Amino acid sequence: MACRISELILDCVDPERLAAFWSEVLGYVELSREDDGSIEIGPPDVGFGGLQPTLVLSPTSDPRPEKLRLHIDVNATDRDQDAELERLLALGAKPADVGQAGTEDWHVLTDPEGNEFCLLRRRLQPL
Repeated sequence: MACRISELILDCVDPERLAAFWSEVLGYVELSREDDGSIEIGPPDVGFGGLQPTLVLSPTSDPRPEKLRLHIDVNATDRDQDAELERLLALGAKPADVGQAGTEDWHVLTDPEGNEFCLLRRRLQPL
């Protein structure tokens, strides 16, 4: 195994409302709040990197239908980020420009059908 899904990111107008909703639905708790208004929720007493992915509710003022509102984040499990990026590109992933500043510690990619996903820096233990 080379990657695990670590987070699901949902763009939304009201992160607080959706965090409360999904916390109740899934039995999750709030793990963090970011300065940009994002709220991460996940299983209690586990947090990021557990068996279940966390859910990040990310604020957007652009809920247009063609904008992706959900994407997957993956983390390498048996190699560093650079080696995993190389592997994903060889499998057919392509770099995507979604307005990054160039200083992020993740890579935005698309799968062979154009679905966006991010390769994060942190390495997770295999399941």
